[in-house]
Amino acid sequence: MNMNVIKKNLEKSQVEINVELTLDEFKPYIDQGVIKLSKDVKIEGFRPGKVPYDILKQKIGEMSILEEAARIAINKTIDKALFDNVKEQPVGQPQVSITKLAPDNPMEYKVVLALIPEMTLGDYKNAKVKAEKAEIKDEEIDKTITQLREMRAKEVMSDQPIKDGDKVIANIKMFLDKVPVEGGQSKDTAVIIGKDYFVPGFDKKLIGAKKNDVREFKLPYPKDHHQANLAGKMVEFKVTVKQVFNREIPKMDDELASNFGVKTLDEFKKNVKQSLEHERKHQAEQKTDIKMLDKIMAGCKFSDIPQVLIDHEAQIMMAELEQGVTQQGGKFEDYLTSLKKTREQMMLDIMPDAVKRVKSALMIREIAIKEKIKVEEKEVDEEVEKLIKQYKGYEKVEQRVKEPSYRAYLKNSLTNKKVIDKLREWNVEK
Repeated sequence: MNMNVIKKNLEKSQVEINVELTLDEFKPYIDQGVIKLSKDVKIEGFRPGKVPYDILKQKIGEMSILEEAARIAINKTIDKALFDNVKEQPVGQPQVSITKLAPDNPMEYKVVLALIPEMTLGDYKNAKVKAEKAEIKDEEIDKTITQLREMRAKEVMSDQPIKDGDKVIANIKMFLDKVPVEGGQSKDTAVIIGKDYFVPGFDKKLIGAKKNDVREFKLPYPKDHHQANLAGKMVEFKVTVKQVFNREIPKMDDELASNFGVKTLDEFKKNVKQSLEHERKHQAEQKTDIKMLDKIMAGCKFSDIPQVLIDHEAQIMMAELEQGVTQQGGKFEDYLTSLKKTREQMMLDIMPDAVKRVKSALMIREIAIKEKIKVEEKEVDEEVEKLIKQYKGYEKVEQRVKEPSYRAYLKNSLTNKKVIDKLREWNVEK
């Protein structure tokens, strides 16, 4: 088939392919469209798939037949049109639109495709940066142990007046000049007495109250509070106490250590320190990598980046943010409300970092090509086996890691890791 194809370069690393099928080239797809549609349309006297064109046209209209024929034609011809005319590497899904479709006429369609943008690498072997230090202070270890002890606190329901250290479940209503604050009404909110709630002094106002008591009071919001409508204002509260719990914090002894799977308190402290050191080391490495990649990126030149790449990265970042909030026990919608932002506004805020992450990925990809840094299939197999062992028993996870798309993701991820390791060798001063 000799389709007439015209290629046109667009801005932002995009290309437009216009494909024309002559009437003779389009006719076989019209026949296929008739067969397909006639299988679904019941017409007396004709078997499914055997309805003639003219009869079907009377029943469903000529344009319905042509539209089905166009869908079949595009599916059958688009791969060849792109393969023969686009030598650059595409990204994302092509945008396809029919540009000409009429009885007894050629059929035309247009494909807009985003391409991997062109880039020029700078000097990526001499972007010298100093490694960030991972420091742990004794008070951080003490603070972590205190948090772990509180997580293991025994809670016993109480009818006694609220005292310091208790946990209170309450319904809270907030007002400004007796008008309810939007989003300021909450039910079954947990408050630990002795720990600052969203406004300093809130917890102390509940001391002495009992279950079912109602406390009404006013408190000034901090001037630098993130909610502009409340910052620096005197807010009225109406708090209904629903439940009171006495909390017994475990003592610092060997029994506490046994709750965390070790025998002695000294061993427990040592484990906490090692865990913090590991976390800080990881954070320091991340900071060093970002500093190094930023410095290398500053010496690179990029052509216009397709919006599809930026949008895709922003969606990934939004999903990561939502997952982080959920893992900490929060609701993402509440998090957005606290920032006074919609999802759309948050997406706009994310965009500059999404551009940066896309540029970083393109740069790492280019370095991998130039330095011939590759990942063998055997290495991917080993990573897949490791994941299957790690998630043994989770059938959905096991199936997911075996899929070709996930293998491709793993291969890309392992390649990126190899490139970063090389860049560290060349650029990070210990």
